[in-house]
Amino acid sequence: MFVETAKSGCKAALALEELMTNYVGVTEKVKAIEEMEHECDRHVHKILKQLNRSFITPIDREDIHVIAKELDNITDSIESTAHRFNMFNVTAIREDALKLVKLIVTCTNELVYVMDELKDMKKSTILKTKVIEINRIENEGDEIFRSAITNLFVAEKDPLEVIKWKEIFEYLENTLDACEDVANIVEGVVMKHA
Repeated sequence: MFVETAKSGCKAALALEELMTNYVGVTEKVKAIEEMEHECDRHVHKILKQLNRSFITPIDREDIHVIAKELDNITDSIESTAHRFNMFNVTAIREDALKLVKLIVTCTNELVYVMDELKDMKKSTILKTKVIEINRIENEGDEIFRSAITNLFVAEKDPLEVIKWKEIFEYLENTLDACEDVANIVEGVVMKHA
């Protein structure tokens, strides 16, 4: 179920990338991302329903709950980012935003592997490597984010554009943070069961 939830996040990340790289039909693309977020919610509800019915769980109940909620946060953040393009009447996409969304796609892909490996965490040879890679990607995202905000305040003369893009950059960066949060929680679970 974690894998399916992670795949929903990955699908939403790809849809956000498509929205931003091929910036036409924005309203329809945002609606599609919104539906992907609802799909992710359904996966999370399924996990929590199963958790409530299970007496014995493979990992701590609290960890299952937190992982499910944090996976949902990724898709929530992607949806919130997508809505900003309509709400703010964005007319063109900035290069730094494209760099960040590519990192989000990579990060969500890595999380699918992490979730798949979690079931065999004691035998997995790649789980730790994937967690480290997600942390590295998030750090790269931090650098792009700081540079994007600096450039925005230095080069942009229209205060409305500054307001719009500052918030969009923050949402993109928060999405990467949410990916890292899932990876860090999984790392903690692995340590508990080592």
